[in-house]
Amino acid sequence: MNDTNQRETILIPYSVIVAASQGDIEAIQSVLNHFTGYIITLSTRVLFDEFGNPQVYVDEDLRKRIEAKLVSKLLLFNAV
Repeated sequence: MNDTNQRETILIPYSVIVAASQGDIEAIQSVLNHFTGYIITLSTRVLFDEFGNPQVYVDEDLRKRIEAKLVSKLLLFNAV
């Protein structure tokens, strides 16, 4: 495999996930920071102006809802 074609995947350490599931604010922020790019991609919308030109923007309401759902699922995570 060619290294230039392969994306490097950086995982969140398990200890950070466990700390986030126990309510550690810094760990939760670390998880949110890790997924920021993905969340922004999911919450990007295209609107068309009166001339038919596409306008790309991040739907902040949707972004906050996705982040809230991630945090709620983190807090429900049961570490073994």
